[in-house]
Amino acid sequence: MKSKKVILLLLLPTILIMGSWGFFAHQRINRLAVFTLPKDLIGFYKSNINYITEHAVDPDKRRYADSLEAPRHYLDADHYGKEPFEIIPRKWDDAVKKLTQDTLYAYGIVPWQIQRTFTKLVYAFKNRDSILILKYSADLGHYIADAHVPLHTSENYNGQMTNQVGIHGFWESRLPELFANDYDYFVGKAQYIENPLNKAWDIVEHTNSMLDSTLSIEKNLSKVFSADKKYTFNERNNRVIREYSIEYSKAYHDALNGMVERQMRSSILDVGSFWYSAWVDAGQPDMHKLIKKDISAEEKNQTEKEEKLYQNGKALGRPEN
Repeated sequence: MKSKKVILLLLLPTILIMGSWGFFAHQRINRLAVFTLPKDLIGFYKSNINYITEHAVDPDKRRYADSLEAPRHYLDADHYGKEPFEIIPRKWDDAVKKLTQDTLYAYGIVPWQIQRTFTKLVYAFKNRDSILILKYSADLGHYIADAHVPLHTSENYNGQMTNQVGIHGFWESRLPELFANDYDYFVGKAQYIENPLNKAWDIVEHTNSMLDSTLSIEKNLSKVFSADKKYTFNERNNRVIREYSIEYSKAYHDALNGMVERQMRSSILDVGSFWYSAWVDAGQPDMHKLIKKDISAEEKNQTEKEEKLYQNGKALGRPEN
């Protein structure tokens, strides 16, 4: 089994790659998803919003210790041909029978991982296990957000096949860090999902439809930017690193015509909807007794302020350098 997404983190020591959406974007997606929830559920999540936020990146951290973690974040759809979504069975057992389990793990299992984590969350709700509810909610948010990244649906996951090495972290980390404060985050209320597995596949298929544009726009843009205009050197964590310049980043972001914002917005709504659906499928247990009681007045006021900002489509502050 290959662990190519782990290898990805080592390919470009001079370019910032944080894995998946990047810590900043993953944390913002999980945090804002809380505000999509209905009144019978939102109180529990708001009282634990810092946990949901901080642990949004746990699956990425596990990659370094768990060799089975990496395939849970992607699906190399193009490995299966020009019509992959006609070829890959949506149900796990059918896919194993047709393609073998080794093949599935070698080229990614994110839609099935979303379903598996969702099922664990349902049982956690049924058992009213607040610790596991939070753990699986945070993990589920991560996998759903990853499924919204076009480069998570391709063998050419970092542009290594098209002389675009570095585009992975560029799209999902650098662009959100620079421009996410200008996005409109109000996506309405979470919606019940009838079939979580089909929904996961629909997300991946829709995301994959953006892959060609993600690659071709950057490829064309790089032809009109010299290397000294394309890259810049900055200090992060006491290290000097090379990263895409603000000028080049803005040009790419503008040319994508709102793609990153749309995918972040879709991630927020889908994460909230999966959480809500797990709670419904568990029988809508009363969550009031599980609400964290020892919240400081400062933390509570901050959360209320953020909820109002969300309702107005406002961002929640700059990411830390």
